[in-house]
Amino acid sequence: MRIGVPRETKEGERRVGLTPAEVSVLAAEGHDVRVERGAGLAIGIADARFEAAGARLASADEAWRSELVVKVKEVQPAELDRVREGPMLFGYQHLAGEPDRALALVRRRASAIAYELVCDERGAFPLLAPMSAIAGRMAVEKAWESLGRAASKVLVLGAGHAGLDAAATARDLGASVVVLTRSASSRDAAAQRLGGGVECGLAESAAIERHAIDADVVVGAVFVPGTPTPKLLPRTLVRRMRRGAWIADISIDAGGVAETSRATTHAEPTFVDEGVVHYCVPNIPAADPVGASAALARAALPFVRRLAAQGIEAALRADPALRSGLLLWHGALSHRGIAAEAGLPYTCGFAAQTT
Repeated sequence: MRIGVPRETKEGERRVGLTPAEVSVLAAEGHDVRVERGAGLAIGIADARFEAAGARLASADEAWRSELVVKVKEVQPAELDRVREGPMLFGYQHLAGEPDRALALVRRRASAIAYELVCDERGAFPLLAPMSAIAGRMAVEKAWESLGRAASKVLVLGAGHAGLDAAATARDLGASVVVLTRSASSRDAAAQRLGGGVECGLAESAAIERHAIDADVVVGAVFVPGTPTPKLLPRTLVRRMRRGAWIADISIDAGGVAETSRATTHAEPTFVDEGVVHYCVPNIPAADPVGASAALARAALPFVRRLAAQGIEAALRADPALRSGLLLWHGALSHRGIAAEAGLPYTCGFAAQTT
């Protein structure tokens, strides 16, 4: 199979979809891996290393014209003209709360599998987990760089990978940590994972308000697959928070937990609203591009091998995890919530068009 790895174009994004380690595996299995020239330069991977691993250096057009396009971040406006019917896009898509972008991909008759929605038989998200863990740790570290010892209390909303790693990092830095989750089962699991030094409870309005108003850092780590993040921090509550406190909104890819949140960049990562510092970078792990690229490519490789070896349709038929991540199939939206946001019809996608 022809597998393309384009260079990322999102501002501040330095990760690469596959590293030479994964390319060597795919090339050894007989696949034609096309890596755009310069795709790995930002993390110190010279083109020659990809060639030595068995890749063919390619132009952007050649990488995008592959049968399977493996990239990190969602399609950027400047990349839309490269999207066409036929290739399967495999990477983070982040279409929740982005109806205009969803509509643009539908018009291009795109096919796409979203990393963030691939869910295994245990209910885990293997392609979201490694980046969420990095984002949780780094979000707290960024707040600590600014606040230092002044950060004595941290509130974490959500107890997925990002929330748990944020809580563990804050605990290890000496903060008093509260984790609020949406269910008793996730609360109990968080308590068991984090130990007695962290208070765990339910994310009810009264509890969120009580802890947010005296927190030095609030971490938004809520993830509802394919759905905009619920606004757990209304503007009226943000206004009551401590002046100079931080909101590290990891959930910004799906809109964020605060009404005051808006996406920022690594170049300008923060802004102040209602007297509260907001850190809302949607691709936090790009600040650790070497480690993040390696972790993400390693997690993606088994799925890429499956798609390449079996073919796109056969792999989707055989693998429920891949099917769970399917968002677009030749321009048909296969996620009910995202279709509703875009005002477009919902189809069961692959199954509807190949049976």
